[in-house]
Amino acid sequence: MLKFEEYVEAVSQAIAAIEYPTSPAALYSPIAYTMDLGGKRLRPVLTLMACDAFGGDYRRAMNQAIGIELYHNFTLLHDDVMDKADVRRGKPTVHVRWNDNTAILSGDAMLTMAGQYVARTDARHIAAAIELFNTTAMEVYEGQQYDMDFESRFSVSENEYIEMIRLKTSVLLGCACKMGAIIADASADDAAMIYDYGMNLGVAFQLQDDILDVYGDPATFGKEIGGDIMNNKKTFMLINAINRANDNELEELKYWINAENPDRNAKVAAVTGLYSHLGVREIAEQAMNDYNDRALGIIAHSKLSDEAKRSFHDFANMLMHRKK
Repeated sequence: MLKFEEYVEAVSQAIAAIEYPTSPAALYSPIAYTMDLGGKRLRPVLTLMACDAFGGDYRRAMNQAIGIELYHNFTLLHDDVMDKADVRRGKPTVHVRWNDNTAILSGDAMLTMAGQYVARTDARHIAAAIELFNTTAMEVYEGQQYDMDFESRFSVSENEYIEMIRLKTSVLLGCACKMGAIIADASADDAAMIYDYGMNLGVAFQLQDDILDVYGDPATFGKEIGGDIMNNKKTFMLINAINRANDNELEELKYWINAENPDRNAKVAAVTGLYSHLGVREIAEQAMNDYNDRALGIIAHSKLSDEAKRSFHDFANMLMHRKK
């Protein structure tokens, strides 16, 4: 198997080689802009790694890897419109640089392109690849809807939140892993195993993202700190803060959640202060580590080669030490 950086380079070269139509420029330029912003390329790398790990040529899974990355970035374009986010990967979001309508339409085009890339495989694999992709896409939409629903609810349980991020974030990492296994002709049991690895890693990844959104360094995180707080996202930390707060602390949380047009700095500072006082960062970090350990346990007990086990183990540990 290759090193992580080598898979990233292979993906980056393939994405750079995408030939977008020149007209209408207003449709395709935002797509090229988005894909050129980079990102961690975690999902396509997982697809290539899984294909490699099960004895396939990772290059055979490149179209599916690109399709998954296009799909992921499509969701970000629409998320940024819904969340009114101004910065993505340190650059203006598409709806800020262009406008909301452009972000929505270019995102729609990215979704279609993603499906086209996923379908670019031999007849033996096309049905399974498309079925996995479409099932995953619908689950992501369900997760996004739950996330939006939670914004209007004060009380959300931990289990509800974990299910929401499983759908919104984790299934796509599971899909990325299983897609590579499918292209490599892995057995159904092996494909299910690597999917579960991706799923658990995805939950850990999202919990870490929640933590970084509050406690990350703006210089390295790539977007404004406190976005979840400003949008009243029912994150793992907010749910636990509500559950652990005394009457006065609960009233303060309610005040900031219900405040109309609050000063950003004041709201983020106040809610972050409550999180720190209530110790919810540590609770979130423990949950993150638990899910990461589950992912590592799945790999450790798999039938993969020692080299493949090390690769997936190192990948998980790299994610847990990221700063953005």
